[in-house]
Amino acid sequence: MNRFIPYEKLSKKEKRAVNAQKRGVWRISPVTRRPDNPKAYKRKKARIREDDPDTELSFFIVP
Repeated sequence: MNRFIPYEKLSKKEKRAVNAQKRGVWRISPVTRRPDNPKAYKRKKARIREDDPDTELSFFIVP
């Protein structure tokens, strides 16, 4: 039979196990999220424009 041991007196390993059992699965990520800075330079955005073959410029000479 398991005896009751107060949470404060549990070992670090046992506290982690108890916390994991209580927590279960996160429905949302607990990491704080912030929107991207609109003034910041975005390397990915610039690279996509260069490599995209559909964005080639065509010049037509109109007589």
